[in-house]
Amino acid sequence: MKILDCTIRDGGYYTNWDFSDQLVNTYIKTFNDLPVDYLEVGYRSKPQKGYLGKYFYCPVPVLKELKVKSNKKLAIILNEKDVRAEDAEELLAPIKNYVTMIRMAIDPKNFERALTLAQKVKELGFEVAFNVMYMSTWKEEKGFLELIPQVDGIVDYFYMVDSFGGVYPEDVRETIALVRSKTDIKLGFHGHNNLEMALANTLTAIQEGVDMVDATITGMGRGAGNLKTELLLTVLQSHNKLNFDYNALTKIVDDFTQLQNEYDWGTNLPYMVSGANSLPQKQVMEWVSKRYYSFNSIIRALNNQSQGRVDNKELPKLESQAKNYSKVLIVGGGPSIKEFSKTLELYLNQNPDMLVIHASSKNALSFLNIKNEQLFCLVGNEGHRLEEVFGSKQIKGKCILPPYPRTMGTFIPKALMTNAYELKEINFTEKYVDSHTAIALQTAVDFRITNIQLVGYDGYHGNISKNEHDLFIENEYMFEKMRNKIYVSSLTPTYYKNVDHQSIFALINE
Repeated sequence: MKILDCTIRDGGYYTNWDFSDQLVNTYIKTFNDLPVDYLEVGYRSKPQKGYLGKYFYCPVPVLKELKVKSNKKLAIILNEKDVRAEDAEELLAPIKNYVTMIRMAIDPKNFERALTLAQKVKELGFEVAFNVMYMSTWKEEKGFLELIPQVDGIVDYFYMVDSFGGVYPEDVRETIALVRSKTDIKLGFHGHNNLEMALANTLTAIQEGVDMVDATITGMGRGAGNLKTELLLTVLQSHNKLNFDYNALTKIVDDFTQLQNEYDWGTNLPYMVSGANSLPQKQVMEWVSKRYYSFNSIIRALNNQSQGRVDNKELPKLESQAKNYSKVLIVGGGPSIKEFSKTLELYLNQNPDMLVIHASSKNALSFLNIKNEQLFCLVGNEGHRLEEVFGSKQIKGKCILPPYPRTMGTFIPKALMTNAYELKEINFTEKYVDSHTAIALQTAVDFRITNIQLVGYDGYHGNISKNEHDLFIENEYMFEKMRNKIYVSSLTPTYYKNVDHQSIFALINE
């Protein structure tokens, strides 16, 4: 039984396939002293839009240097959906002296097409592995199962990939038996750790006699991640299956643990739900990285998906509530609101016909005593936050949600259930349409507002987090789009440049 470590390739989903030279050198040096047979170091890919790092393309000089430093067999993977048989020679012939095995990530629906690519790869002199994805759904892919015998004589390893991280040991046994009824080629297993079953499933595959299994340092990999290489080696050593020096492993585990602190891979509740229901990890990974999608809202979206629903509730359209307002005060979540709360209350008392829209619930209590109409923008988990902010206090106003269907499903506080409305569309911008600010600005458009005044949009400066930076860029973009339609100003201090700056104190009448 052989072990393949695919940390660099699978971990690239978090780092955009960039790793420091120092880390990769330590990785290669460490594995020179470990009982692992193959290192999968990335993709070979045709040029794609946007920036993708070194190990997404694995240029020839990179592979040449790795081969000089490593005493292991090197592997790369092709994303079959992006590569055709006619591309194989250009992509692979230059790396023949450095790479032993070419793996192919394959959707069962494209199995027949993949055979043509595999034949060409085999002709170029490589070992070939079919990494067939979505293992938990194979039973529904009847046509694909009947094609499996065609891998004979072309493919060296047939890999069962638990893409959703949702299989159990009994599923592994059943699938191995199913594949063996179709072909005699060597088998491999690649597990994901959504349900923390990667070790149990891999050990089951080993017991059933598979020829190769995958793992990654600290489990680094797409979504919930993979089986930890260090865990697999430890368990196998405890069963006297292999021997190694733990000192060699400690350094690289420490280095990747530092990286894990930055990127935070590993399973969590949304990944568990997606695994249990065989739902795509890619989508969950994108959602988890969004600052305005809470675990609650992600799980609600996953539950909707598992039940075949696009959303759990459709609401009346906001346009039915449109009134004759000329000005709106949009309240952000910045801490400056506390400093200006009394002045803002006075300003609104002097302007009772002014609409107030809360883009964030954070500062809602500062406006508890005003008589102006108030709207609350609810995206993701904001409904729960609104309930927490008000506690036992009465919530007065209406809530506004994005257009139906909503990616994250729908949650509305009980107090506002009969006063909940959705936007018909968001048409002032094509980007960031799920953000609170987008909902607030679109509401202003729908109400035919001619003057938007912002408070609590403090912005950021100095050393800021990635989430803060992303939020700043999003808001600047939307203010730029909006000010071409409606006058936008900030009445409290702000670092945003795409709005006019005014002073709330200049607008007080007494």
